[in-house]
Amino acid sequence: MVPEAHDVPESADDRNSMFDEDPLVSSSEHYVALGRIGNGAYGTVYKARSTHDGAIVALKKIRIHLTEDGFPTSTLREIATLKQIDQFEHPNIIRLLDICHGQGLNEQLMLYLVFEHIDQDMASYMERHKPPNAGIPKHTVKNFMHQIFYAIDFLHSHRIMHRDLKPQNILITNNGVVKLADFGLAKTYCFYMRLTSTVVTLWYRSPEVLLTCPYSASVDIWSAGCIMAEMMKGSPMFTGKSEGDQLDRIFRVIGTPGPGEWPPEVSLPLTSFKVRAPTPLEHVIPDLCREGRDLLSKILVFSPTQRLTSGELLDHPYFDDSSYMLPSFMGSQESINLDHSGSRELILS
Repeated sequence: MVPEAHDVPESADDRNSMFDEDPLVSSSEHYVALGRIGNGAYGTVYKARSTHDGAIVALKKIRIHLTEDGFPTSTLREIATLKQIDQFEHPNIIRLLDICHGQGLNEQLMLYLVFEHIDQDMASYMERHKPPNAGIPKHTVKNFMHQIFYAIDFLHSHRIMHRDLKPQNILITNNGVVKLADFGLAKTYCFYMRLTSTVVTLWYRSPEVLLTCPYSASVDIWSAGCIMAEMMKGSPMFTGKSEGDQLDRIFRVIGTPGPGEWPPEVSLPLTSFKVRAPTPLEHVIPDLCREGRDLLSKILVFSPTQRLTSGELLDHPYFDDSSYMLPSFMGSQESINLDHSGSRELILS
């Protein structure tokens, strides 16, 4: 569900066929497709215009093959997650504006999730700042990461893992507001569930996911750390071609874990990897300040229990001079408490 820097233009026939093949109950009347933006988790996204007020929106089109079990769990998961969090109108979470449906062909149901439209994602933003252009200013990286961790903290306080954080799923408005998008893989969690490993694009997967171990919300923290490093470096931090290669590239930076740290009962033995000492982050990302290196070193940690939580990251000295002012948006009847493990939990009074 991620807009690219430039929409892919479509012919009038393409735009019309988007709806002609799917007789909709309401979407064909209320939205006019303007072009295809791209593909998100489990759906294609279009730029569209509301016929009611002329507003430009992002329309995520999902083909649902109805079975005896009804809706696919991925679709229900995204809708349920978005409806759960949308009531809070968090400034750093994409807004779900409408849901439309219609009957497709061959027992298909067409579902349209209507989101606020944002012109660019972080991937396209970073692309424009690659050499020979100037890199992303350090204060901008800090501002963006402050917003990202603020959004992650909100999700984790509701026990929601995004599970697919990457530059393509982070949107940036023209006035610099960051919004997390594409919740097709999001899931409400209990601590250290054994979940599917088919989450997160390879380059942003944490070691425990790569090893198919049980995992929890710290997978989002790892992904965010990789994104921070990428903004500072101007290129992805770990660019593996397979799970094993990705782990090897990670160990070249953070060092190979010791035998006592290696999880039991994983198919990949520790002896598969060369023993490496950690590489100082100042050699990997020379332009990152001391506080930034300290923060990143506490995110890119092999053991998920040793990574900082989102709340701890927001309190890190790296953000002391951030230009982003955390807004207050939660109702007065809610409070955030820390449980015994240090993870945040939403308490409704």
